[in-house]
Amino acid sequence: MIRADLYRPDDQEHVVAVATWDGGPGRVEAADTAPEGTASLLRPTPVVVEDASLRSLGAHGESLLQPGSLEWFRAALTSRAGALGLAVRFVVDDVRGGWDPASNYRTFVQQAGRLASA
Repeated sequence: MIRADLYRPDDQEHVVAVATWDGGPGRVEAADTAPEGTASLLRPTPVVVEDASLRSLGAHGESLLQPGSLEWFRAALTSRAGALGLAVRFVVDDVRGGWDPASNYRTFVQQAGRLASA
């Protein structure tokens, strides 16, 4: 699950809404202090973005992202939040387990023990 915190740029510590995406339509949970229209940030409409990573090699111009994908979730929030006077940050929840390439100094037994204890 991906989580995004929406906040006012002058008060980064106070989150006014939380948006989540888990592979389907996204959800927005807004606090009472959130500006009007916050709940519609993830309305299921396409988003146009200028992102070279989404284009084929040699292509140019904007790309149209359809609702439901992770790219759409990120683009919808980053492009629509500014109109409401909000900023967005994407938050990584506690990740447990997994391989950590920076811990290659550990032996296999130490690495297995660390992953099993998580």
